[in-house]
Formats: sequence, structure tokens, C-alpha cells
Amino acid sequence: MGDSAPFGKGRIRRLFGLDRSGAEPAPTRAGQPLRPFTIPNLIGYLRLLGIPLFLYVAFSSDDGRDFTAAFLFFLISGGDYVDGFLARVTGQYSRLGALMDPVIDRLTILSGLVVCWHFELLPRWLLLLLLLREVATLLLARWGLSKGVDIEVNWFGRVAVFPVMASLLLAMLWDSWVPAALLALGVVLGIIATYLYARVGRDRIQALEATASAGDSTQQ
Repeated sequence: MGDSAPFGKGRIRRLFGLDRSGAEPAPTRAGQPLRPFTIPNLIGYLRLLGIPLFLYVAFSSDDGRDFTAAFLFFLISGGDYVDGFLARVTGQYSRLGALMDPVIDRLTILSGLVVCWHFELLPRWLLLLLLLREVATLLLARWGLSKGVDIEVNWFGRVAVFPVMASLLLAMLWDSWVPAALLALGVVLGIIATYLYARVGRDRIQALEATASAGDSTQQ
């Protein structure tokens, strides 16, 4: 049974986000309506509201190692995969979701970083590298949007999220070398992702400018 079957292997892989090949869904592209009222976006709003609640619970603890705070962080982090799954199941893709999800992901990581920094749950030099990487990613995304270019998250960026989120979560539960090792892995993968992200963005902007310049020359 091939991919054309209702539950073909390729369809299942795409449904669960394991296969990201192919073009981005049309409703998520630049210039499309925001479409704020969708089920996946509702999950995004809940994730966003959950971040200050997580910070409140975490900073109310004695040492930052708190099951409730860790559980909230898990729900907020896992919500990224829930809204993506729902978008693929319902077909409710939106431009707002495409713009909002990466920002919420960055805010989630930054909130966990702040807690781990304050309570020294992870090596601060690693947390500083993580912070610099997150800021660089946000600035690159803003730069791309200002130039009218969408820069998709690459393979390294997708994979880096797992060890980073796991390290922050485990650090709130467990005093061990494992969270620090996971964070180091995530930071290395993240730096590679950011480098590739910047290179792709530069190439696309240069191509866009070259096309515009060629068009102007033709009109003259």
C-alpha cells in the first residue's frame, strides 16, 4: 500500500511531523491572511499564557526544583507539537501560526533559561551561549521578514530543540550531569542551525535583490 492510501506510511510521517519535505502550506506564506481564530492558534495562545504562570510557580519554589513548575514547562513545550499536529489533522494552517510558533518557542526556552540561571541549575556559561543563540535566531528572523524573505527552520534547528528543552526540564527535577550534557549538545546543534539559517537568509535576500535589479534594468 503506497502513500496514496488513507494511512500510507508517507502520510503518517507527515501527520506526525516526521517528514517536512515539500513546500510550506500556502496559508502560512508571506502575504497570506493571519487567520487568528483557528484551533492550533488557540493552543498557541494557551502556551503563551502559560509562560508567566510557569515563571511564577518556579520563582515561588525554594531552589528551582519543583515538580509543578517542571510539569507546566513540559506542557508549554509539548504544546508546540500538539498545535502542529492539529494543524496537519484539521488543515487549519495560518500565517499567524507560522509567525507565532517560533516566537513562543523562543520565549519558552528563555523562560526556562531564566529559571535555571537564577537558581544555578545549569552551568551559566552554557546558558549564556544558549541565550546568545536564541537572540541571534530572533534577530535573523526579524531581518528576513524585513526583507520579505521567509527562512524555514532547518534540520539542525528542529533537532536542537529536543536536547535543549529536555535539559531545562530535567534540571528542574534532577541534580545530575545529564541536563548539562544535553544542554551542551543542544547548544552545539543550535549554533550550527543558526549559521545555516543566516547563510540561507543571505542567499535568498541576494537572489531577491538580484531579481529586483534585473527587473529595474529591463524597464529602463
